[in-house]
Amino acid sequence: MKNRWDSRVYIDLYAGPGLLKIRDTKKFIWGSPIIALGTKDPFDKYIFCENDVEALNALKKRVASHFPCADVEFVQGSCDKQVDRISRLIPKATKTHRVLSFCFVDPFDLSLQFSTVRKIAEHFVDFLFLLALHMDANRNLSVYLDKKNKKIDHFLGIPEWRERWEPLPEPKNFPRFLAEMYAEQMQTLGYLPVAFDKMKQVRSDVKNLPLYHLALFSRHALAFEYWEEVLKYSTPQLRLDLRD
Repeated sequence: MKNRWDSRVYIDLYAGPGLLKIRDTKKFIWGSPIIALGTKDPFDKYIFCENDVEALNALKKRVASHFPCADVEFVQGSCDKQVDRISRLIPKATKTHRVLSFCFVDPFDLSLQFSTVRKIAEHFVDFLFLLALHMDANRNLSVYLDKKNKKIDHFLGIPEWRERWEPLPEPKNFPRFLAEMYAEQMQTLGYLPVAFDKMKQVRSDVKNLPLYHLALFSRHALAFEYWEEVLKYSTPQLRLDLRD
């Protein structure tokens, strides 16, 4: 896309410290912000949001050390609370200045509010979500079915989701139900349909248990052609418990 757009923006809503240690090993791996900065054809602008002050300060130091010339904006706080600021930091597109953004979203649970996604989607942006459909949703189904609990209401952006879940015949699959509901919600924002089997399942390398689904959402079919190429080199396994 580097020759097709005047400005390309990378947004990371859960940026972390930039360097991660795999628990119970001596292995360190770069976090998503550093990987994005180190691509062969870097983005023109980067926006990193992180709620944890210590982690964000660590990321700032690593960015300054390894990529001192990069155009980077740091946002401290919850992305849900800071979404207006994040949106303002995305360059405004005009007829003579085309802007394409890519937003990576990888929370450990289903805490991201759909209103945040809706606000960022006012720009021309593709999303890659790590959906904690098994790590969070499957383990806490009984908690979320309680109407006093609003977490899934905010995650999907629709409080009436239980009315569609409860009449479903047995056996019910809550992770799949949420994934398909989320894809429907993204369609209301102008994104192309994404089938559940097109979301990449990520499993634990300990007991081979399903944990997450990676889901790409775009308004242009070309993005999914690239996504299919990426998946050819992917693995379903993921070692858990990464920490700085």
